[in-house]
Amino acid sequence: MNDPAAPLIAAFAAGLPDPRPDTLGLAVSGGSDSMAMLLIAAQYARGSGLGLRAVTVDHGLRPEAAAEAALVAETCARLAIPHDILRWDGAGAQGNLQAAARDARYGLMADWARAHGIAHVALAHTRDDIAETFLMRLARGAGVDGLSAMAGARKARGITWLRPLRDLGRAALQDFLRSAGVEWCDDPSNDDRRFDRARARQALVALAPLGLDVTRLSDVAAILRDASDALQDQTRAAARSCAQVAAGDILFDRAALAAQPVEIRRRLVAQALQWIASAEYAPRGASLSAFVAALEAGQKATLHGCLGLPQRDGYRLTREYNAVRDLRAPLSGTWDGRWRLEGPDRSGAHVAALGETGLADCPDWRETGHPRDSLLASPALWQDGLLIAAPLARAGDPWLARTVTECDFVREPPISH
Repeated sequence: MNDPAAPLIAAFAAGLPDPRPDTLGLAVSGGSDSMAMLLIAAQYARGSGLGLRAVTVDHGLRPEAAAEAALVAETCARLAIPHDILRWDGAGAQGNLQAAARDARYGLMADWARAHGIAHVALAHTRDDIAETFLMRLARGAGVDGLSAMAGARKARGITWLRPLRDLGRAALQDFLRSAGVEWCDDPSNDDRRFDRARARQALVALAPLGLDVTRLSDVAAILRDASDALQDQTRAAARSCAQVAAGDILFDRAALAAQPVEIRRRLVAQALQWIASAEYAPRGASLSAFVAALEAGQKATLHGCLGLPQRDGYRLTREYNAVRDLRAPLSGTWDGRWRLEGPDRSGAHVAALGETGLADCPDWRETGHPRDSLLASPALWQDGLLIAAPLARAGDPWLARTVTECDFVREPPISH
């Protein structure tokens, strides 16, 4: 007799990286998708030796949240899987509460994973989520990237987030849980029409008679994912001929950039801004188009906390000083998400932007060849209000400023002396 769990376990296994991690983190909310992932992972681990550790984030946004976390804890105990509950009280949240909760959830889980030496965390997104997201983004006028299916693996916050269930449907997972006698919790917000996802889920039911069901829309999203990947490959190839890293900035050759198709030009600029700003997402839409148009017209422009500087033979994209003027980091830490300073031990010093005050202490800054706007936002070492080091603004400074994030689309070592 065939094991009904076998195809689910095979799909889960296919979504794991090669080589397989020693320990896999599991993000489990208590809903049917994540509870099914928990059970599938447990069965896979018994035969493979994969280590598992589960985590649940209790947002405290609904009175049921604590009970849902407790259900996950009880199930993990039966499966002999270590489980942790993380709590967020919503402190400091502004604007869209659901978006703030999502950001907090990923931040808490990333910290949790690093604390336990876990490099990979599995999320329970299914093809139903892909179809719902497709409709939501279609309504917002998204392009190829926005409409493409979620990636099977994505690195963010120093963690690789996996989606090993993205080829499986929610109905099959719920059938699996029923056959195993495992309970799950239904989030009432899934039916609350105040939220976009709830409306998209209900729209899918209405569209199904037209052939626009979960399977069809997730298949289209997968096709668009292939198209997006192909465009990204072309973007990387184009970057080799028209872009380079210089002191943490991106320099574009005007003629070489202009020779690229409009979509590739937009992608090159967007990804450069994303890297410079250490942002999770690149800017898109009308704001990006306006930024590119301003540069091509020879005008200085700002976007995404970055500054675009037209130059004689091209454009320089750099960090905007106002975006970093109040940032501080200990000497041992990372400043602005990507910079580290290396040099002699200096107890009590901190890293901050060079700014006008620091630049005034670097009378020979023009000898570096870097523009003034770029140097204002560059990392510098300060102590008790005094400038100790300015690696990018002082030729021969004994300190080194190094970017710790790879600018992978340009594929040059992003190291600045």
